[in-house]
Amino acid sequence: MIRDLVRRSALLVPVGALVGAGWQVPAAIGGRPQGERLARMRRSSHFRDGRFHNDVETVMAGPPPSAAMRDLVLGKEVRRPRQPVPLESAPDFTGVDGLRVSWLGHATVLVEIEGKRVLFDPVWSDRVSPSTLLGPKRLHPVPWALDELPDLDAVVISHDHYDHLDMMTIRRLAARQPSLRFIVPLGVGAHLERWRVAPANIVELDWDERTTLGHVEVVATAAQHFSGRLRPGGNGTLWASWVLAGRDRRVFYTGDSGYFDGYRRIGDEYGPFDVTFIQIGAYSPYWPDIHMTPEEGVETHRAVRGELLVPVHWATFNLAMHSWSEPVERLLKAGDDLRVAIPRPGQALDVDDVPSPDGWWRTVA
Repeated sequence: MIRDLVRRSALLVPVGALVGAGWQVPAAIGGRPQGERLARMRRSSHFRDGRFHNDVETVMAGPPPSAAMRDLVLGKEVRRPRQPVPLESAPDFTGVDGLRVSWLGHATVLVEIEGKRVLFDPVWSDRVSPSTLLGPKRLHPVPWALDELPDLDAVVISHDHYDHLDMMTIRRLAARQPSLRFIVPLGVGAHLERWRVAPANIVELDWDERTTLGHVEVVATAAQHFSGRLRPGGNGTLWASWVLAGRDRRVFYTGDSGYFDGYRRIGDEYGPFDVTFIQIGAYSPYWPDIHMTPEEGVETHRAVRGELLVPVHWATFNLAMHSWSEPVERLLKAGDDLRVAIPRPGQALDVDDVPSPDGWWRTVA
């Protein structure tokens, strides 16, 4: 019990406190924006007083230590599956020219859209932490070996938190495919450069800026969150949601975000979307503005004018006090009139022919 308690509470200790105690800053912390990168950040309308800001003020306070310990020790939530999570093997990647999507656990998603392949927030490490010994550990393996991925057209990162931006994975992807493009919010390129990604392969965007992968447009859109690897909440880099817009198909990916009015504008300007990937896990009354509840995830899908909803950011890491499978149950209840897919990790979905949810998570809960 004590060992488990220490592991669960590891991320309650600020990284800055470890540094102050003489802990050596590892490369996984990333880099600091400087020079022209910093100058460009300062030109953003979302940057002032040395940091990025949401469009409205947000509350990011964590639980008081006494409340956190109480919840850890006395909480009745089932925070991990009792049986192995069912995984799907990598599919055949040839001949996909429409829209196929694969959720690989947590927030990692492969989108195959009109002949292009885009990987969102890839994390293959066992822990989401600057340490390999402390921090949230996987509840299930990554369903595919990293080497089983096909050649990619781009990797897209939503923000710099450890459960979305993983040094080991970035380094391996860059070494595996030397010309691979990394599309990130403003400032995040400093981390990638420290990890030996070539500057020419990094594209940094502000909200509503865009780049192209052939005929597929990639647009950084607004989100309501925060950033920081050395000092969480330092907001020294930007966070974003993302739009993929092909000739005929469109995809929306929330990244991490609280619910906010900007989703309706995103839907009006860039929608409707064939599929949305909506963050539904790691919510808490202690941080209501920066992670959505499942019910808010349903409202986000409606606001952006989504057709198929695929929930992400659940089932893989313990990042809040709710039960591990609670998010998807609440989602299905709130969105009982929506078209929803709940794939097994690794399961490739043809967006036009998606099976109804089969309750696989209930068999292991």
